[in-house]
Amino acid sequence: MTKIFALKGKIQNYAWGGKQYIPDLLGITPESKPYAEYWLGAHVNAPSIVTSENGSVNLNEFLNENLEEGLGVKVTNTFGRLPFLFKVLDVNDMLSIQVHPTKVEAEKGFKLENELGIPLTAPHRNYKDDNHKPEIMVALSEFWLLHGFLTEEKLSKVLSSTPEFMQLLPVFKEDGYLGLYRAVMEQTEEETINVLKPLIERILPLYNKGKLSKSDPAYWAAKAIESSNDSSIDKGIYSIYFFNIVKVEKGEAVFQDAGIPHAYLEGQNMELMANSDNVLRGGLTPKHVDVPELLKHVAFEATVPNIIRGESQPDGLERIYKSPAPDFELSQIKLLDSNVYNSCSSSAQIVIVIEGEVELSDKKGTTLNLAKGESGLILANCDYSIVTSSKAILYKATAPNV
Repeated sequence: MTKIFALKGKIQNYAWGGKQYIPDLLGITPESKPYAEYWLGAHVNAPSIVTSENGSVNLNEFLNENLEEGLGVKVTNTFGRLPFLFKVLDVNDMLSIQVHPTKVEAEKGFKLENELGIPLTAPHRNYKDDNHKPEIMVALSEFWLLHGFLTEEKLSKVLSSTPEFMQLLPVFKEDGYLGLYRAVMEQTEEETINVLKPLIERILPLYNKGKLSKSDPAYWAAKAIESSNDSSIDKGIYSIYFFNIVKVEKGEAVFQDAGIPHAYLEGQNMELMANSDNVLRGGLTPKHVDVPELLKHVAFEATVPNIIRGESQPDGLERIYKSPAPDFELSQIKLLDSNVYNSCSSSAQIVIVIEGEVELSDKKGTTLNLAKGESGLILANCDYSIVTSSKAILYKATAPNV
């Protein structure tokens, strides 16, 4: 059986996306709409297309025809499906503040909402499936994000040095992270306006004059207001001040586990996550925000951001970005014309070429030529090699040895 196939992903035109990066990567002419994400995976909402001897078929259907042959015995027994979803993201306007549930909580929440008869497409639905959604991202450019609560010392300093927030300092001192976050998230719209309107009036002129740096929460708060079409003031502005603002350089990674509140702010990245669409939102979005449910899942503790630079492998060609997630493993492969990358897949893998052109071939003589933006599917138990005639950069998604 052939084990190497061409794979074509699906574009998602979410409003926060950029206009140029993904079209340039894929070699397509952009239309007048945003290009936010490019999905490579078997998620039922947007399955990739496999080109096989029998024509084109959705990846989820293709794998379901022979799970063990495609995924490998261990992955089939553990997950019963492709356990990950691979994406390219182009973040122009900041994403919603969000947190992901644990696997146990996702199963409970999904079951309960099903029993309540809430349609999967309902805007107030919290759980779209029964899976957790840990995720890792590797920056393809300078990338900015919010990631977890500031340390107690830093957050106290922010509250005491921001005039509009000084009244919140005693709340934080007395009731900690949970008390502070609950206090602002449970505010009435009028209370939120009373606090945040003076802040916005103070920082917007500075933003418009280019006097704020990206390491300053005021920069992102002002940008959020400028890019919003909503006349009300979003409570997510608080989180911009409460969370770590993290700058990630090209080739560096950050892992988001269950419970860590986060939001992507700006830049391009490769993202690899468990095969799920479960998101509990905390602001910077017109979508449903279920505050009581959100509060159940946030890790109310200080987070010191961990920038992952990856582990270089013995071949000197591959760099693996390790994470505690059992569902996936992300790596970068850099090749020059004298290099040969050799590997054997223990489970299904997806590769995408970010720069250059490569030739992917297996030991049985099947060859697949991939240009920039093109992707390949490698089934389990396949000995394969990748070469280039110049230089190339690829990213690979696989399931770790479970």
